[in-house]
Amino acid sequence: MSRAGSSRGRTSSRSPRRGKDARSTGAVRPNGLDAVFGMHAVEALFNQDAMPRELWVQEGQAETRLSTLVDKARHAGTHLTHHPREVLDEIAQGGAHQGVVAFCTPLMAHSEEELMLRLNGWPHPEPPLLLILDGVTDVHNLGACLRSADAAGAHGVILPKDKSAPLNAVVRKVASGAAESVPVYQVTNLARAMARLKDAGVWLSGAAGEAEASLFDIDLTGPCGLVMGAEGKGLRRLTREACDTLIRLPMAGSVSSLNVSVAAGICLYEVVRQRR
Repeated sequence: MSRAGSSRGRTSSRSPRRGKDARSTGAVRPNGLDAVFGMHAVEALFNQDAMPRELWVQEGQAETRLSTLVDKARHAGTHLTHHPREVLDEIAQGGAHQGVVAFCTPLMAHSEEELMLRLNGWPHPEPPLLLILDGVTDVHNLGACLRSADAAGAHGVILPKDKSAPLNAVVRKVASGAAESVPVYQVTNLARAMARLKDAGVWLSGAAGEAEASLFDIDLTGPCGLVMGAEGKGLRRLTREACDTLIRLPMAGSVSSLNVSVAAGICLYEVVRQRR
């Protein structure tokens, strides 16, 4: 492959509701499985063949409202049970479960070596488009970034193993199915992994407010990686130095920066625009 050319986000202020513990009602949470809650996040599991082992539905009218999900669960052989709202509240820990919680196999990130093997035997007709997140520790931001990456057709999201949000239930809910569809790669040393990407022909553009070049002035039609830092702190020094170029988003108003998931979405769709 040839080179193409030389935030913290808002976190919920809601505290977990004080309901009955799942065990106190006789409902034992399955060991070794992740809870995924919310109608769209759970529906995505069935649509992408990531079948949950168990589906917990709120007692009462919820089964009627969630009839499509319930039918899919029964067809797939998923174990279906009904529980009081307090039990689902406890599982979701203050999140909006919308009357449904699924238990499924935990998300597993791919390794750096898997990423390099994929690049070396690139299977797609279009050049690689990767989103690299440096220091994004907020689960809501990570979930939103995955959702934007999926919508823009990105081929993967790269995270450092340290200083990064975990791939948990909140990420899966915010991502609305993108956490299951977009490959996530975790690397031990982000700067070193970026150097290997450059050797493989991927041009790395890091978003930085002080950059001279605008996002809209650079060529993003070749193999590219968009590197985003956390809002406020931005890119770490070694990450910044590992980029081929730094770019900025034009800011016409009074705010000095955007939430990382918003900035990532804008950058990703500029790649889409240029490639079309």
